Amino acid sequence: IALKMSFHSWRNRGETGKREFVCLANSYHGETIGALGVTDVKLFRDAYDPLLHHAHVVASPDARAAEAGETATDVAARALADVERLFVEREGRIAALIVEPLVQCAAGMAMHDPAYLKGLRALCDRHRVHLIADEIAVGCGRTGTFFACEQAGVWPDLLTLSKGISGGYLPLSIVLSRDAIYESFYDDDTTRGFLHSHSYTGNPLACRAALATLDLFERDDVLAANARKSAQLRALFEPFAVHPLVRNLRQSGTILAFDVALADPQRAATFSRRFFEHALQRELLLRPIGTTVYVMPPYILDNEMQAFLATRTRETFDATVAEDL
Repeated sequence: IALKMSFHSWRNRGETGKREFVCLANSYHGETIGALGVTDVKLFRDAYDPLLHHAHVVASPDARAAEAGETATDVAARALADVERLFVEREGRIAALIVEPLVQCAAGMAMHDPAYLKGLRALCDRHRVHLIADEIAVGCGRTGTFFACEQAGVWPDLLTLSKGISGGYLPLSIVLSRDAIYESFYDDDTTRGFLHSHSYTGNPLACRAALATLDLFERDDVLAANARKSAQLRALFEPFAVHPLVRNLRQSGTILAFDVALADPQRAATFSRRFFEHALQRELLLRPIGTTVYVMPPYILDNEMQAFLATRTRETFDATVAEDL
């Protein structure tokens, strides 16, 4: 919907040449045809490749790409330079750039410096490109602020939400837009209207669940509670950092991840399945992405349950890599 709104709003302004989109390397934005066009994960995309309207793919600001002596901010600057080159080359043709703010989840919990988002906002303003923030996974407090974009002090032109907005109880997706985009569809000419709907659009039960969720955020000061839980989560998982097979222990709010360095490619290829099976034996549902282990615990976990999660994750990890040491 966000992609359609971007294109259509430019069209309503007479800028019919703006019909191209930009996504990040290894990005994931969903599995419908339009969303796959801005997804750079072969597993999901390649079977439908002939049907897709392909987006331009720019470098990811993944902090793990830092070279010797570089910081996450340096990686972000290099990635921004790649965006700027494309914007100059395709001036007047790009409708929007879509980004998962702070964490590219399907890319193995690839985290980037908030400076990247700040730089994107400036580039999009300069070249008149909409900035779409896909906060379906990272929104609603997951990274520490209600919207991940807040940590960069920027606001996108369009923002997508789901998952946490209804507390996981009922399916609901939301697209937020700037007033200028929203108002561009109001006209007596129906061809200028945003003619898009699904059978269950605006489902009142799902919307009520979302309102109740927002009430809980305010009543229980969920963001403050999450900050305390994030600190405890880091302390509990910090011992992983010294394990000889662990790389890049990282965290964004209540998302914590680390990579496992396995020398044998065949063992690496089966790591996720083996880890999952060992976790089930220990009463955990954990699904590594390749050799990236991550946790995104529900906000209701208390201190005791977070300790349980960390202890059982360590047991699972040790059992899985025992043959690789």
